[in-house]
Amino acid sequence: MSAIAWTAAVSLAAWLWLLLCQGWFWRTDVGLPRREDPGDWPPVCVVVPARDEAAVLAESLPSLLAQDYPGRAEVFLVDDGSSDGTGELARELAREHGGLPLTVDSPGEPPAGWTGKLWAVRHGIGLARARGPEYLLLTDADIAHAPDSLRELVAAARTGGFDMVSQMARLRVDSLWERLVVPAFVYFFAQLYPFRRIGRKGSRTAAAAGGCVLLRAETVERARVPDAIRHAVIDDVALARAVKGGGGHIWLGLAEKVDSVRPYPRLHDLWRMVSRSAYAQLRHNPLLLLGTVLGLLLVYLVPPLSLIAGLATGDARAAVVGGLAWLVMTGTYLPMLRHYDQPPWLAPLLPFTAFLYLLMTVDSAVQHYRGRGAAWKGRTYTRPDALPDKG
Repeated sequence: MSAIAWTAAVSLAAWLWLLLCQGWFWRTDVGLPRREDPGDWPPVCVVVPARDEAAVLAESLPSLLAQDYPGRAEVFLVDDGSSDGTGELARELAREHGGLPLTVDSPGEPPAGWTGKLWAVRHGIGLARARGPEYLLLTDADIAHAPDSLRELVAAARTGGFDMVSQMARLRVDSLWERLVVPAFVYFFAQLYPFRRIGRKGSRTAAAAGGCVLLRAETVERARVPDAIRHAVIDDVALARAVKGGGGHIWLGLAEKVDSVRPYPRLHDLWRMVSRSAYAQLRHNPLLLLGTVLGLLLVYLVPPLSLIAGLATGDARAAVVGGLAWLVMTGTYLPMLRHYDQPPWLAPLLPFTAFLYLLMTVDSAVQHYRGRGAAWKGRTYTRPDALPDKG
């Protein structure tokens, strides 16, 4: 066998392992677990950190205020130093739409060692604690909820005995670039953090989707969040690890009634979304970056390149093995495309999208070493090991 054929064989073996041994990551039938009416619906406080979100707030906040929840619930929107009138718009929307009580407050600028979002979440949890909630719903300002979303989340947490229930909001897929990049974003996330493993007791896999996280209030106290993860750029995964590390039972799955209303019409917008935290995901480690780049090349780029090279040079083995690997890859991506109501012809384009993610990841590292890593809405965060530990 030629070197190309051997490389294609390694890629095919990797895909067979991913298909059968990586927690069935490619399946999208991971909806909210079994739910029963708890009878006595516990009090819930909703915490919404918001920084310069006036463009999307009119689509998202009214959906929270309109929650059809049988128990006591109220919303706390924490204005994280917005310059676009986010706080005042929230008050206007509450006056216009009514519904659940809304409190709007601001914590001021975050101190050193805190990300702005987590500082806002801390302030919101502090405000909510005075109301004595049993559960806290942490949700982003660009997330719209169906009227029964809160009811379903609480019922799932109560029925399953979960300390944390999180849903991966359905992201917008209207533009061409959104269709190419967004379903793959969720697909790659599920590949890294298979949802079925997250919900399994005894498994070390932990992750959450920061746009929609329901937590027991006592779990927040026990896990010391958000203080314990105050510097985390990828705060949802850090939150899940803190909760699970403290013995909490967590669950993560795909949402049907929770949607992101934030548009990403251009490739530039999606590029910034991914690159701002990609190198942080790799713990700012050059060796992990190198391994990730080589892994993406082997798993996603080798199959189509082997097929093309095999056909061009008459290397039948390279063409067949590369084609089989590409076929397995395509098959695992189809369920995610169906979840997003996208045409199946996008599935063979996954290698192209993976190459974009490779470039985004490298760019994330480049921006980090230029001092512009993890930049978001006017703030740039230092990597955690460069910060003093305040205990």
